[in-house]
Amino acid sequence: MKDKPITRLVRLLRVLELEGARSARELMKATGASRRTLFRDLDAIREAGIEVAYSRRKGGYQLAESCGFSAGELTSDELVSLVVLAEQVGNDQHVPFFEPAGTAARKLQSNMAPKEKAQLAELAAAITLIPNGVADLDSKSQQFGQLLDARRERRVLRMKYASLTEWDTIVTKLRPYQLIYSRHSWHVIGRSSVHREVRTFKLSRIVSLEPLDESYKLPRGFSLRRYLGNAWRIIPEAGSDMKVAVRFSPLVATNVSEVLWHPTQRLEPQPDGSVVFHATVSGVNEISWWILGYADQAEVLRPARLRKLVGDRARNMARVYDR
Repeated sequence: MKDKPITRLVRLLRVLELEGARSARELMKATGASRRTLFRDLDAIREAGIEVAYSRRKGGYQLAESCGFSAGELTSDELVSLVVLAEQVGNDQHVPFFEPAGTAARKLQSNMAPKEKAQLAELAAAITLIPNGVADLDSKSQQFGQLLDARRERRVLRMKYASLTEWDTIVTKLRPYQLIYSRHSWHVIGRSSVHREVRTFKLSRIVSLEPLDESYKLPRGFSLRRYLGNAWRIIPEAGSDMKVAVRFSPLVATNVSEVLWHPTQRLEPQPDGSVVFHATVSGVNEISWWILGYADQAEVLRPARLRKLVGDRARNMARVYDR
């Protein structure tokens, strides 16, 4: 059975990319094409914008140096980094819906010589990424795709959302601006007709999405950085930013100091081995949960609003264990 033209063209492209300059006879043998068909295929490739030239020095046809991409163009460190990230983020579900990254890693390795491929696989296997928990989003793949399509086509969506803020299921028109993966799950940032402002919505709480026959334009001044401001994570709160100061005991001071928790952070080491953590944040709710994670090893010094919030939650927690 004869190959379809597209199959033959793909095979020809792969030979040119992976094997370099090849004579007409070699290309005919590799693709199963007649001489006439081969030159017709080469013309088709050129018409598609891929430059193919005959090299007298090499005695064969080859892709122009500016065309194509091969694993050989990457350093060993670059290859290892790409494969580890792509395979573990995609195949191991560290980030839901990124399975195509794993497929890309396999395609990248398929272009390598067997020995290089084995060496890369051995080194990549010695590196492991451990996520901080991943939300179960298996049932949300359709909504994720709808959000991507809506963002690509600039199409408004009617969204039914189980809101924890309103303690009810709301229906709103959503203009998706940004998809963001943070705190174990995917979120969408966009303008909500109900709230009349840009909001952050968690994918796992989206009940349904319906594309509408209504388009939108991205606001000229919108950027993720501007929207987030100095939010501790991904949900900025209304009002002025607050300067936060938290004292961490000597027991956890090193642990706290080793991490860049926030772009505005500043550390003030104390003579007793403790450290005072300073930051400017847009809202106190998100940072309060981080502070509570250090239990009695952290004390909020300011602002008073954050100190009261953490103190109230700590007392409520103590009452749970005093029952």
